Amino acid sequence: MRGQGIVVTGGASGLGLAIARRFAAAGAVPAIIDRDGAAAEAAAATLGAGAVAVCGDITTAATAHAAFATAAAALGRVHVLVNNAGVYPRRPILEITDADWEASVGVNLRGLYHMSVAAVLHMRALGGGRIVNIASIDAFKAHPQNAHYAATKAAVVSLTRSFGLEFAPEGILVNAVAPAAIATDKARAAGFLPELAASTPIGRAAAPEDVAEAVLFLGSEANRYMVGETMVLSGGYFIP
Repeated sequence: MRGQGIVVTGGASGLGLAIARRFAAAGAVPAIIDRDGAAAEAAAATLGAGAVAVCGDITTAATAHAAFATAAAALGRVHVLVNNAGVYPRRPILEITDADWEASVGVNLRGLYHMSVAAVLHMRALGGGRIVNIASIDAFKAHPQNAHYAATKAAVVSLTRSFGLEFAPEGILVNAVAPAAIATDKARAAGFLPELAASTPIGRAAAPEDVAEAVLFLGSEANRYMVGETMVLSGGYFIP
């Protein structure tokens, strides 16, 4: 992937940063789009020469396309988009507000859609590319206090299929990864990782690097035939 441009949304920390690091290690040049500009700058500084930080909001068409255009202009060409940005609000079903729905849909679904459209318009001029969406096993397995998040991730799986079907003839392969819980700093602080590890056959939550490896495959030219598919990564916690 030497010299290829990759855009990672929500890439300033956690899984997004692990993905950007893995692609950088493979020779790609990352651009991080994050609403926390200072964190994006700090993260990009760790990724080697040419890495780019873009402070941007992906929740509207205008702002998402502007953020992608800024990243593309800095990189020259974008070969891979990783739609990683997401919010994970937990709330009982009867307490979910319109604001909760707007936050979840705005980032997890609408933002992913707008960024994917921007990427398609760019990649079709290049003759192809790769888009990798971060879904979740919550798209398939219900968990308490998680309905609005799970609904958006189920929609991500559906959009992955639709984008994959529509743009594969143009050489743009769109797929998704659906992890179980990932051992990020935020997940550790939430306190549910020990319980999850006890319920997982492999005996632990995923490390961000575990998920990054799957994303690297789907985003690279090694993936030549997967279209519209969602790869489940759960250590055996969820086997369809």
